[in-house]
Amino acid sequence: MSGLRARARGGRLPWLLAAAALLVAATGFQMASLSQRPVRDLPAVLYLQSPTVARRAVLSFDMLAADLYWLRALQHFGATRLQTSGPRTFENLYPFLDLATSLDPRFVVAYRFGAIFLSESPPGGPGRPDLAVRLLEKGVAATPDRWQYFQDIGFVHYWWTGEYDRAADAFSKGAAIEGAPWWMRSLAAVTLSEGGDRQTSRLLWRSLSQTAENDWLRRDAQRRLTQLDALDHLDQLQAVVARGRLSGLSAPWSWAQLLQAGLLSGVPIDPTGVPYVIDINTGRVDLDRRSTLWPLPTEPRGLPGLAREPR
Repeated sequence: MSGLRARARGGRLPWLLAAAALLVAATGFQMASLSQRPVRDLPAVLYLQSPTVARRAVLSFDMLAADLYWLRALQHFGATRLQTSGPRTFENLYPFLDLATSLDPRFVVAYRFGAIFLSESPPGGPGRPDLAVRLLEKGVAATPDRWQYFQDIGFVHYWWTGEYDRAADAFSKGAAIEGAPWWMRSLAAVTLSEGGDRQTSRLLWRSLSQTAENDWLRRDAQRRLTQLDALDHLDQLQAVVARGRLSGLSAPWSWAQLLQAGLLSGVPIDPTGVPYVIDINTGRVDLDRRSTLWPLPTEPRGLPGLAREPR
């Protein structure tokens, strides 16, 4: 019997290699085509919309096909994010992620990165935290013992929807899973008692930066922490402008004006070294769009400081 199985595997090997070669060749052809013409010239739909149909179409190459759809999701997100004209709709992002995770239900990177991409506020992302939660809940259904998905769901509700009770519930469920870190229960308690506090946001992002399984996730969490520092700076600078008004200053506003009045000791710069900008008419202080921290996130309800709208 073992000999028959060995021969069966040996007979299938050429077909497996041939199919893999065809898939790789198709991917290479697609990438070459994309390098020769703009993404906008491609048809809007280049994928199978039904995960069930996709599984049947790829035969036993589910994981390989999942990787290809994940690459398409990355390509679609990056190309749309860099788009310089027309609306940035990110319309194919969730379908690609849904297909990738249906073909490989344990595709951790697709769930966790995909949730970040989906949640990102416009113009840098689609601003769809609802789809991010749907994707992560799909991951929970496939792998109920992975506490990180509950951590991510909590982040989405805390940072993007402002639903602190749902964030705390997700943290609590994650904390109940064997192997979850002790601070997950602390996150649940703090979120309920101090939801909307910027220091709580720091606690959440710092915990992610320390436990992320991927360098990209760690870097993104660190970037979020730096953005919170920039938000603190903006609040302080807006207070300087307010003091200037009380002392009799008015438009046109400029850093030179505030420096001359002795309210500043130098032109203020953000944590990356790029000078902040001040509106000449209103005195509103903001991040320069050339900064790598732009756009700053829309803060959850109740956070101190200025209310900031998505850019």
